Amino acid sequence: MPTPSMEDYLENIYKLIEQKGYARVSDIAEALEVHPSSVTKMVQKLDQNKYLVYEKYRGLVLTSKGKKIGKRLMDRHQLLEEFLRLIGVSEDQIYHDVEGIEHHLSWDSITCIENLVQYLTANKEIVDHLQSLKEADEQEADEMK
Repeated sequence: MPTPSMEDYLENIYKLIEQKGYARVSDIAEALEVHPSSVTKMVQKLDQNKYLVYEKYRGLVLTSKGKKIGKRLMDRHQLLEEFLRLIGVSEDQIYHDVEGIEHHLSWDSITCIENLVQYLTANKEIVDHLQSLKEADEQEADEMK
């Protein structure tokens, strides 16, 4: 299994390839807010672990193993964003929270969250009730100020 850092790279490489058709070291560095030299080191490590094929100055291509894991990681990220949105986490906090928790959940937990998201999506009245509870909590907090 890839490390959390490797997962971040694979997820972003997969996303860049999906969006642009390619992923350059400079694009990856910008997306992850790291130096290009750090990207080069990690890409070489991912190449050694058979997640991608990297040729200096020519670019990189995900292997089938890299594509499979990249897609799974991107799907996990989107699922967690959707889950947090459904339970009422504010939009400006969602990305930060997902980045903080996504590497610490087992795939079993991810599957359970996926089932819960499907249930909540099919039962909108529960989401509405959660929202009203959140609004009541916020109102009570405002009154205590």
